[in-house]
Amino acid sequence: MATSAATAATTPAMPSALTFTIAARCSTSKARAAVLTLPHGALETPIFMPVATQASLKGLTPEQLEAAGCRLCLNNTYHLGLKPGQATLDAVGGAHRLQGWRHNILTDSGGFQMVSLLELATVTEAGVEFLSPHDGTPMLLTPEHSIALQHSIGSDILMQLDDVIATTSPDAGRMRDAMDRSVRWLDRCIAEHLKPDPLAATAGASYAERQNLFCIIQGGLDLEMRKECCAAMVARDTPGIAIGGLSGGEEKEKYCAVVDTCTSLLPDHKPRYVMGVGYPEDLLVSVALGADMFDCVWGTRTARFGNAITSRGVLNLRSASFATDFSPVDPECLCPVCAPKDSPPRAPLNATLGPASYEDAGAAGEAGGYSGCGMGVTRAYIHHLAAKETAGAHLLTLHNVSYLLHLMAQARAAVVADAYPRFLRETFAGWYGGDKGRFPTWAVEALRGVGVDLLADDDN
Repeated sequence: MATSAATAATTPAMPSALTFTIAARCSTSKARAAVLTLPHGALETPIFMPVATQASLKGLTPEQLEAAGCRLCLNNTYHLGLKPGQATLDAVGGAHRLQGWRHNILTDSGGFQMVSLLELATVTEAGVEFLSPHDGTPMLLTPEHSIALQHSIGSDILMQLDDVIATTSPDAGRMRDAMDRSVRWLDRCIAEHLKPDPLAATAGASYAERQNLFCIIQGGLDLEMRKECCAAMVARDTPGIAIGGLSGGEEKEKYCAVVDTCTSLLPDHKPRYVMGVGYPEDLLVSVALGADMFDCVWGTRTARFGNAITSRGVLNLRSASFATDFSPVDPECLCPVCAPKDSPPRAPLNATLGPASYEDAGAAGEAGGYSGCGMGVTRAYIHHLAAKETAGAHLLTLHNVSYLLHLMAQARAAVVADAYPRFLRETFAGWYGGDKGRFPTWAVEALRGVGVDLLADDDN
């Protein structure tokens, strides 16, 4: 890594188009609450980012996504580069206009497709050659092209192209090659990102004035390699830092060790993003380990299989046991799906600093144009729909996204109140029916490592 360190010393300073202000810290764990201000508005962390891979979150309109409290969603560079393509993105003025989204967008670089579409990909020092899943034609995704695509997308946060391999790979040599290559590719991404932006108000200003490049720490499950990569990436001084290459089937204990090790080495004043994390337990433990930002397709994907994420755990509403259950999907949830029938429209479910664009879109004399009245949807109705109608998947998607966003809002409130350990105990008790013997051992041990006793009595 000596060469990488030398390169970092000659890398030009990068402007930042974000501010990150820590508002509160947990006095026991590493959890923190902050305000992250991006070009399309401010938001509060910790935060979960729903994944709208192809500029669309399956089953939801942009208005519904706003109503759930989302102010930062994820698009994928690889998929948008294939379709609609860079020329169309340039013509329409970026992905915000393409999808009618006024809030922030983060774009994954396409590196993850090295794992998820490995049979279609070949990795070289130049970049990654994919075979298009649409027609089989080759597409070379270089670090420069990935960044150029993300410039055309206009994302508020863009990710470096990294060399990603599964954490479960036994090939330590390939893992080190991937880590070192990711650092070299970051230098190429930075050089591309610092080129003059033709849309800049000031002549000669770079893309970095309006878009934020995040680096991605690699190194598999080897903590020493992770430490090396942290040092190299931090030296490049990008506006934010991601921990990548996880959620690939590794043991949860090892996942936690990587997150805990990396967050301890990262700058305190920058946002920390753990990529590909979305299970509720993983989110809350990762917050305690010092992470701020998360994304995952699981919440929306599992909805399409009839699974509801609730305060009492994940419920498979396809089960016959719910055929005559006329209670809300989650009695403790306030999303439009779970709210009583015809209850008045609420403000966006989750506290946020970024106002919804629909709030001033009502007809004359109306406070706003969003018609998010309570639907009073029951478990029995979802059971009826789940195997027959797409509406069931749409309703559960809205509920699941709302639940995960609200879970992070609750976590933030607990950190601000310096009550995060109690919040963890109460939330896990809800998920596991109050049976501490069912709490995941990995979560108990990881939290104990940052001072939280998940098994303590509620009055502690």
